[in-house]
Amino acid sequence: MLEILIGAVALGLLWAVMALGVYITYRILDVADLTVEGTIALGGAVAARMISANMNPWLSVLCATIAGLLAGLCTGLLHTKLRIPALLSGILTMIALYSINLRVMGKSNVPLLRVETVFSPLQRMGLSTSISSLIVGTVTVIVVAVALYWFFGTELGNAIRATGNNQNMARAQGINTSNMVILGLVLSNGLVALSGALIAQYQSFSDVQMGTGSIVIGLASLIIGEVLFGTRTFKRTLVSVSLGAIIYRIIIALVLKAGMDANDLKLFTAITVAFCLSTPMIKGWLDARKKNAAAR
Repeated sequence: MLEILIGAVALGLLWAVMALGVYITYRILDVADLTVEGTIALGGAVAARMISANMNPWLSVLCATIAGLLAGLCTGLLHTKLRIPALLSGILTMIALYSINLRVMGKSNVPLLRVETVFSPLQRMGLSTSISSLIVGTVTVIVVAVALYWFFGTELGNAIRATGNNQNMARAQGINTSNMVILGLVLSNGLVALSGALIAQYQSFSDVQMGTGSIVIGLASLIIGEVLFGTRTFKRTLVSVSLGAIIYRIIIALVLKAGMDANDLKLFTAITVAFCLSTPMIKGWLDARKKNAAAR
């Protein structure tokens, strides 16, 4: 049981990077970006192809992140320059990335068995895959969270946040909101691709379908973290989102351990997200009933 929990936490940390990327678009920019489903597979595809060619695994992670930045740039340009709605822009890029990912990998699945990965140095020290990924994931999440906290405290970062809060007011203050939206989408998809590169190395393969449902997983992690740990400050929000991804993976591990069919995981995730999103309404309904009962 302990090994299952350690593995769930380790994988949750890798998904937490993706959840932080989703947070940038969904909460800061107020955009539901479906590019994520293609970008996470793009990160895995680029990393797998480079690693299978015996290239440095950390270099492959860097290149995967750059590929994700470019994917976010495409979505941003479609939305801001061609005036295509944000949701449709993400869908178009996601569809295009399916073919691009197949081109990158050369086939639908690339195994990463008996090759050097970012976890290999720790494994050679005698650590298990779960512990190795736990260490790498922890360091990566801390670095990403600190970098985001610093960046969104700068003038440029605050301009992105202002754009997400009220574009009209941001434009009145002289902010180029189109550029801010593009930059936010670029940062988000870069983090998602980074996560995909690490996840592919953790699971020892990259698959063209590995991004299916990832936006729901990201939203589940985001909402679970916000509900359980709160969003009083920006720093606390970053921690909440990261912990939400870990909690989500622990929940998945426990329900699988309890005997749930793996084919039902997407349904379970959808129900979980729907419940968390409706929590404020349910809470308001219960509070209203209590007031009515007290009045009677």
